Amino acid sequence: MIKKIKNKYVVLSEKGDRSFGEYKTLAEAKVRLGQVEFFKHRAAKKKR
Repeated sequence: MIKKIKNKYVVLSEKGDRSFGEYKTLAEAKVRLGQVEFFKHRAAKKKR
């Protein structure tokens, strides 16, 4: 999930307990969120 905190966009885990970085623009945050989702799903497929 992406949250706006002050003047930055923060990429957080679904539970909100882990941060994946702070970004100046929403576009940068969306790119990072896409990377996190990609590797999350990739790891889930390997466990099968």
